[in-house]
Amino acid sequence: MHDHRALREQAGELRAAMRRRGQEQALAPTIDRAVELDRDRRATIQAVEERKAARNALSQEVARRKKAGENADEAQATSRALGEEIAALESELSSAETELDSLLLQIPNAVLEDVPDGGEESNRVVREWGSPRAAQGVAPHWETGEKLGLFDLARGAKVAGSGFIVYRGEGARLVRALLNLMLDLHTDEHGYEETWVPVLANRASMTGTSQLPKFEDDMYALSADDLFLIPTAEVPLTNLYRDEILLESDIPKSFAAYSPCFRREAGSHGKDTRGLLRVHEFDKVELVRYALPERSLEELELLTGHAERVLQILELPYRVVLLAAGDTGFASAKTYDLEVFAPGVGKWLEVSSCSSFTDFQARRAGIRFRPADGGKPRFLHTLNGSGLALPRIIAALLEHGQQADGSVLLPEALRQYTRTDRLT
Repeated sequence: MHDHRALREQAGELRAAMRRRGQEQALAPTIDRAVELDRDRRATIQAVEERKAARNALSQEVARRKKAGENADEAQATSRALGEEIAALESELSSAETELDSLLLQIPNAVLEDVPDGGEESNRVVREWGSPRAAQGVAPHWETGEKLGLFDLARGAKVAGSGFIVYRGEGARLVRALLNLMLDLHTDEHGYEETWVPVLANRASMTGTSQLPKFEDDMYALSADDLFLIPTAEVPLTNLYRDEILLESDIPKSFAAYSPCFRREAGSHGKDTRGLLRVHEFDKVELVRYALPERSLEELELLTGHAERVLQILELPYRVVLLAAGDTGFASAKTYDLEVFAPGVGKWLEVSSCSSFTDFQARRAGIRFRPADGGKPRFLHTLNGSGLALPRIIAALLEHGQQADGSVLLPEALRQYTRTDRLT
């Protein structure tokens, strides 16, 4: 969320930032109206203060006249009229501030300078690791999974609908093994605090991390309670300290949590719907970090490296892609996508997005820190990344590990969790 001062003093820069995202024309009316409301809001504040000062002066005059035995009716009437004006102006101010905040919630974050201009076609591969397996002779993961009895898509659809999965036998154990491996890695080697979070979040939490209001159509909602099934553990983890002030010495903070994730995937009908590539419920280990503003970019590189480490120990070739401005998420200032190649479907699959949100989420959620020198509290920076999401990882494992006898060879690091070296 952008603050009022930036809107007032840097409206041109804000418009330029939206131009880089390719949204200048779409958001121009929103920004123009926000600038107008902020100007009117400040004028109304000044009018209120002037009338309050006049009313205070009249109160003193009324007291003086009564003490002197003089008639104070006219002064009291004027004071009452000023009170009515103040009440009306404060009502106008409240309405203006509500509308202004609503508009500011609709404006995405500004991307950082080193983010490439352009849309998806301008995304830049910054590094690669490993060599993808040749696609020849590799069956798609849904064929292998069904053949080995690892998951049951038909019965998942019968129970809940298309896009919901039932993992069975060795497939269910594989899910549990991957989650344990990732959590052990991130807590034991990378120093994250393991956290278990609710799978429901309230409207304030969803707004704090920017899922609301823009993405409400993608949420599964419990309308009677105004609660939402979380699309990622980012929501509860980031909101743990919502509306709180930490000490500078408390930062950085890092959290890792497993959670099921729920996404309606509105508007994606017919897109990557086979197998495990696009589902409505999936399991994921999420990483969230609180950082001092001065270390935000370093923290992003650190976080991305932690997610990459999972892919390395799973022996899955991948690439790191810096997203261009027009492809960067609403709340993000800079994002790296980690993509694994799946030879059976012949595609690079996004398995993690690692992002710095600068102070955008912290401002919406009211998460601040008090500087060690005793200065005014500042908004900290938030970052998150998948560490990792399971369905596409499982798809890649099933395709990269396929053997001539139909079994799937598992990476060595995973075998202590699966208690086998292959799926059969």
